[in-house]
Amino acid sequence: MKKVWAAKTLGEVLEKTETVNPAQSPSTEFDYIDVSSVSNSTFEIEETQRLKGKDAPSRARKLVRTNDIIFATIRPTLQRIAVVPAHLDRQVCSTGYFVLRPKQGIDHRFVFYSLFTEDFIGQMESLQKGASYPAVTDGDVRAQKIPVPPLAEQLRIVGLLDEAFEGIATAKTNAQKNLQNATALFESHLQFVFTQRGLGFNETTLGEVVEFVGGSQPPKSVFSKTKKADNIRLIQIRDYKSDKHIVFIPRALAKRFCNADDVMIGRYGPPLFQILRGIEGAYNVALMKAVPDEKRLSRDFLYYFLKHSAILEYVIYHSSRAAGQIGVTKETLEPYPIALPSPAEQKRIVETITHLETEIQRLAHLYEQKLASLEALKKSLLRQAFSGEL
Repeated sequence: MKKVWAAKTLGEVLEKTETVNPAQSPSTEFDYIDVSSVSNSTFEIEETQRLKGKDAPSRARKLVRTNDIIFATIRPTLQRIAVVPAHLDRQVCSTGYFVLRPKQGIDHRFVFYSLFTEDFIGQMESLQKGASYPAVTDGDVRAQKIPVPPLAEQLRIVGLLDEAFEGIATAKTNAQKNLQNATALFESHLQFVFTQRGLGFNETTLGEVVEFVGGSQPPKSVFSKTKKADNIRLIQIRDYKSDKHIVFIPRALAKRFCNADDVMIGRYGPPLFQILRGIEGAYNVALMKAVPDEKRLSRDFLYYFLKHSAILEYVIYHSSRAAGQIGVTKETLEPYPIALPSPAEQKRIVETITHLETEIQRLAHLYEQKLASLEALKKSLLRQAFSGEL
């Protein structure tokens, strides 16, 4: 921060805001901004609820005005931050927001951008309290310091950030679209391959060529977080890609096993009907192994067949509903039709798919790197702006 810039708390640069009780005017309608109304990707108020005073929730208490900034104090690191547009002037937001109304001589967008700096977000992360719904208080937000240059300098910085962030937002949108298009291309190819019926294809059902083997559920009392010589990892749908929830069980209690080549199906969601490979250990009831008759159907062909969108739509529609949970059973899958080409043709089809998948993954990695670079650029610009280097 430049030495000539004053450092002030947000409380020093903000005006007091008003609270209201809509229930006192039961027939009067108002727009209600709840915590879910603000997008933490566009940083705009994307939707509101039109309510009558008599229907107002108890948290509808804070009056907002045009150019106020609202900052969600519940889960503050999610950055649900937005500027109140003119059409929501004198409407009502939840007490889950802190309302920032800058005093004269303080530009509202300068304050808005200050809430995205690493210093501010880092403070919110360290101050938040609560396990299920971590939150900070209005007082925590008021106490945060920001640099306050002269108004002309604030406006110059805001102009530069507005222009730069608009360009970054456009670049991010394009990268995200390209990433979605790449994924859609792969899914479209799978759909084309597995819905065609070539000459000589054998029409049958999954139940005729695949055995679906459900998992078993040992008692949680035998779960261990420590790997020992006499135990084995228990694969659960929530931890197959993560080390966070890994547990081990005694090998003697393990009943169903899978290895890296096996085709595994996630029976429950979200998302429902995940098709997995590359996992090893015992598996629980949330998973089901698809074991093909390999004289007629290769594991690789089965793996990609189960990933195409037509079968996903079928499974979602026909999934069983029990004990309040939607799940996939072998009875769901066994009647589904499959057209089997020759083993040699299956191999050729799989080679084409894996080549395309590798290329799609390469493109996805490039787009993800670009998105990460754009986020890093935003942080760098904010750091420069609020240290007087921009």
